[in-house]
Amino acid sequence: MGKTFTAAHWGVYEVKADETGLRLEGFAQDPDPSPIGLHMAAKDLTDVRIRRPSIRKSWLEKGPGADPHLRGREPFVEVDWDTALDLLAAELDRVRREHGNESIFGGSYGWASAGRFHHAQSQVHRFLNLIGGYVSSVDNYSLAAGRVILPHAIGSTEFLLDRHTSFDVMAKHTELFVTFGGVPVKNAQMSAGGAGRHRVVAGMLAMEKNGTRFINIGPVSDNMPVDSEWIAARPNTDVAMMLGLAYVLHMEELAQLDFLNSHCVGYDRFAAYLTGEADGIPKTPEWAAALCGVDADRIASLAREMASSRTMLNISWSLQRAVHGEQPFWMLVTLAAMLGQIGFPGGGFGVGYGALNSVGHDNVRFKSGAFPQGENPVKAFIPVARITDMLLNPGEAFTYNGKEHRYTDIRLVYWAGGNPFHHHQDLNRLLKAWQKPETIIVNEPYWTPTAKLADIVLPVTTPLERNDIASSGGEDLIVAMRKVSEPYAQARNDFDIFCGLALRMGVNFSENLDEEGWLRRLYGVTSANAREKGIEMPNFDQFWQDGLFDLQPEALPVVMLQDFREEPNANPVPTPSGKIEIFSETVDSFGLDDCRGYPTWFEPPEWLGNRESEDQLHLISDQPVRRLHSQLDASPHSKAGKVKGREPVLINPLDAQRCDLGEGDLVEIHNERGRLISAVVISDAIMPGVVRLSTGAWFDMDFERSLERHGNPNALTLDVPSSSLSQGCSAQTCLVRVRKVDEDYAASVQAFEHPEFAT
Repeated sequence: MGKTFTAAHWGVYEVKADETGLRLEGFAQDPDPSPIGLHMAAKDLTDVRIRRPSIRKSWLEKGPGADPHLRGREPFVEVDWDTALDLLAAELDRVRREHGNESIFGGSYGWASAGRFHHAQSQVHRFLNLIGGYVSSVDNYSLAAGRVILPHAIGSTEFLLDRHTSFDVMAKHTELFVTFGGVPVKNAQMSAGGAGRHRVVAGMLAMEKNGTRFINIGPVSDNMPVDSEWIAARPNTDVAMMLGLAYVLHMEELAQLDFLNSHCVGYDRFAAYLTGEADGIPKTPEWAAALCGVDADRIASLAREMASSRTMLNISWSLQRAVHGEQPFWMLVTLAAMLGQIGFPGGGFGVGYGALNSVGHDNVRFKSGAFPQGENPVKAFIPVARITDMLLNPGEAFTYNGKEHRYTDIRLVYWAGGNPFHHHQDLNRLLKAWQKPETIIVNEPYWTPTAKLADIVLPVTTPLERNDIASSGGEDLIVAMRKVSEPYAQARNDFDIFCGLALRMGVNFSENLDEEGWLRRLYGVTSANAREKGIEMPNFDQFWQDGLFDLQPEALPVVMLQDFREEPNANPVPTPSGKIEIFSETVDSFGLDDCRGYPTWFEPPEWLGNRESEDQLHLISDQPVRRLHSQLDASPHSKAGKVKGREPVLINPLDAQRCDLGEGDLVEIHNERGRLISAVVISDAIMPGVVRLSTGAWFDMDFERSLERHGNPNALTLDVPSSSLSQGCSAQTCLVRVRKVDEDYAASVQAFEHPEFAT
């Protein structure tokens, strides 16, 4: 037997055992391994594990719907597995019989495990499909607005993410790399399905060594791994700055009209808006400067530099997590089209260098085997960020991508994989909505906020406690995740839980295969797909013994949209016209006030340009450095990044002085939506008027005071759609105030404590 490996979304690790227990080491061939996964076996995480099936006391004694306001406030009762599964099967049967399957919401965000079999989202969705279906969600919190607008502009999201121009090509050809929102390599620690070799930092260092110049536009400067010019711009104003750049290109005849005419449609309609012919407002650098805070001369000179260089434009995913979040992505594509370098080596655009480790890799792409979910008989769905609206407003209409839909009346929520009390915005509003369902069920290894706020909690295993296969379509390693630890207490695999429920409900969940049988089937699918790409993988037994299969030798340089550039008629992009749509007839036909037929500047409802008073600050809630979302927040690595036990807030020295704040001070950050406690870190890496509080601190609500104690920014963020086109989240549109508090007011953090139990 070869080395023993495991994998997580943030990397591949070698597992070793000694007299002290399990120990994890980074994959030896990874040039930049993430430290997050080194702590997966830490005692701190064991301390927050769920021991046995647990049922909220009122629900157990009085039945479904009992005292929903006590969720998160009253004890649980631990029961045996048969009791839990019998109760759960009966409740699922009652709800679907009395209210129909459209009253069941299958909540799962998919990040639970890198394994393709023990993948919580696939497991719960397969089970719910077998018993008649469920209301599903579409898109994701990370990229919802982008995922909806990009197919209208360029035809697809998936082929862009899979086929970004690779770093080796940019190192040879890119002279100027301009990024809106930086290249946040903290996010590039991970890929869905497991990051292999981490190569974003090495790729950018190679570009720098070969002479690429970097310009970082946005409110923070510490999101670049290489030396760069920082152009500090106000949050939510990137579209205005891009329009100012576009105006210079257009008016100084630097826009490449040949490319715009041959490969794009609608530039004339957009140009009428750009010049002010359509609305009377020329989008000059001076107009843009008043909005974004960047000097007008620098906007103009940057446009000329971009036109005279082989230029790659990049945009961070965070920019579209805002009100009108579709616009910066669409505008970036338009700006790149005006430069006319799309499809050239080292030129064009990227939507997320630094968002995932796989973006910009030259790895071969093919589809891996995945646990089949089956077909959902229920066609009702919600955009993923609209869960609170769905729970609060059954029967209400909403629009999505030009069509009208309605929210159903949800009576039961089944959540497996994910943590809505991390991902969602305005968590105080979600708390109110969370009281609407009659039953909330959660499969979870740890006592997360979502588990504590459930009615029925089923303890599940972690990846170290089961066998699986990690595989990501954009990565270079396929990993045999061999079981290295026995399940904690009475934890079970999701697969075994759903097999037990299926037996009680008369459906065949397992297809008469056990864990090994499914792993062999999924590996067979992966092998067959690889063979179609000319790659011969070993048989399953050899793979399982070797521990991993390396795809790196198959890598080839990638130039995004090169074929389209060379032969647009023979290689059209998948838009209605087959070309890049700067003006979209489809989007225009929707008649939306908040998303027109071409990229447009809309003033956000909350931003520094129209703040009511000078003491308001713009809150950025980005992804954390020391965890993926909220995963492993209880680990020593995550805890080491906290200040006085809280997620720290980054603040500029000028704002700290104005607010009389010192390093490490405890503060209350607040607005009309909520209040939270954080601790101050002072830095000139953030521009004045802006503060940054990363997401992922486990939600820790003091219900009596309506005060979040741990520093979870979603106690404050805005829960409104980015627009009626995508209904994406708007976390980055948020104003707050900050004030110093003392230790007594802040109170102790209780996020990692177990709930109370009753007999």
